[in-house]
Amino acid sequence: MTSLNRRELLQHSATVGLGTVFLPGLGTLLRAEESSQATQPPSGVVLETIKAGGLSHYSYFVGDTEAGVAVVIDPRRDVDVYIELAKQHGMTILYALETHVHADFVSGARELAARTGTAQICASVEGGARYGFQIDRRLKDGDEVSAGSIGLRVIHTPGHTPEHVSFLATSHGTHKPWALFTGDFLFVGSVGRPDLMGVQNTDALARALHHSVQNAFTDLPGELTIYPAHGPGSPCGAGIKAPEGDPTLANERRGNPYWRMNDREIFTEALLNAQPPVPYYWPRMKEINAAGPKVLGGTPYPEMLKPKDFSKRLKSGEMQLLDTRLMQAYAGGHISGALNIGYNEVMSMWGGWVLDPDRPIALVKPAQGNVEGPVDWLSRVGFLNVEVALEGDMSAWVNSGEAFDSFQTMSVHAVNRIFPTSAMTLLDVRQPSEWDMGHLPGAKYMFLPEIPARLQELDKSKPVIVYCGNGYRASIGVSLLRRAGFDARTVPGSWNAWVAAGYPVVKPESPGKPSETHRA
Repeated sequence: MTSLNRRELLQHSATVGLGTVFLPGLGTLLRAEESSQATQPPSGVVLETIKAGGLSHYSYFVGDTEAGVAVVIDPRRDVDVYIELAKQHGMTILYALETHVHADFVSGARELAARTGTAQICASVEGGARYGFQIDRRLKDGDEVSAGSIGLRVIHTPGHTPEHVSFLATSHGTHKPWALFTGDFLFVGSVGRPDLMGVQNTDALARALHHSVQNAFTDLPGELTIYPAHGPGSPCGAGIKAPEGDPTLANERRGNPYWRMNDREIFTEALLNAQPPVPYYWPRMKEINAAGPKVLGGTPYPEMLKPKDFSKRLKSGEMQLLDTRLMQAYAGGHISGALNIGYNEVMSMWGGWVLDPDRPIALVKPAQGNVEGPVDWLSRVGFLNVEVALEGDMSAWVNSGEAFDSFQTMSVHAVNRIFPTSAMTLLDVRQPSEWDMGHLPGAKYMFLPEIPARLQELDKSKPVIVYCGNGYRASIGVSLLRRAGFDARTVPGSWNAWVAAGYPVVKPESPGKPSETHRA
């Protein structure tokens, strides 16, 4: 029994964050005899982690150097990195393994199979999973996939999704386990969210997740190094942490708050109350991955157009214009109506949130950037509609005599002098949980992706000054507002600069649910 009642637990966890909350009496699954020494891949085994930074997604290339064969676990859509690793190590990719039907990015399993001609797609058929494309190996609990000396045993770990599986890596001959690939089931400091398949399925998935936590890995040694599919910043779990040292099963048994909640009702309430907002584009990703992502045969790059031709395409009205320069370059001069998502891998996530998947994209790149990056990043979330790009950069547009727009930014010092005021609107567009930790005096709150649907809540006759964490998201928000006819301006440095300057902060009396995006 716990010494905290349910209300006290949830209030406490909301205040300090579930990653750090102390839960007396909830118990621990740590066994006293467990070693703190993390397992490492055996000699002759290559294990490479491939990070898709914008999505905080981790995929894994695992190969046997002697046998010259490899597998890829949870591949992203732009698969060149796996093909290059195989060439580098002199290996043939035998399998593309999926832990589950992903909701946050488009799987690269079909692409990898088509591009290599050797990789077979292996996916779980537990939980009644069905696919609209050919699965080469239909995996069930207890099955094993082999690649040279490497064995990967399937462990059914439902809860995030009904079909979710983890993979236990062992060495043939000794059968000694040395790695645990946990997908979206177990993260460092967290577990996968169970609320992505509709309200009608959430309770059942939460119960399944609690059962998986309590039972799936009971017989496995604590020194096993875990390899999850996501890291900090991913909305796939609440409060995912960066590992302190090697991430092991023993560390999660000891420190992961969800791993210590023996009471299923407390587990379910705490887990659901902690989840961040669900990105709008996730249901579309789920549909694409279940039906079978289109095989591209490589990255489709846009037609490069000179300014006059680019201008003609924009005037057709069919295109959505995406400016991928960073916020201060965008403020200094941009094509009117351009949406600004800065040149960074995080474009995957924010593009998914705010771009229209049904309209072709016209792209403007930075002077020091290229079109390949944005096209790859957007393809990870299903955008294959980057049709044209401006040849050169904004300087070519300006020098050709085309019109452009610009606006003044505002420093945190100017904001401190002016606000609170009724002459302007100060708009905070961060995550709800960020607002709850503190915000600027006089600020109104509006979660960034909701701006297009909530424009009527803003006074168009007043300038809108937008801030976020460092200014990146604020520039997206400003571009959405300016496209709608508002006089909107960014605050470079935003919250980080405000705090560094030592200016006063307002903290709400009590935080709201992280998934609830409305704040008073």
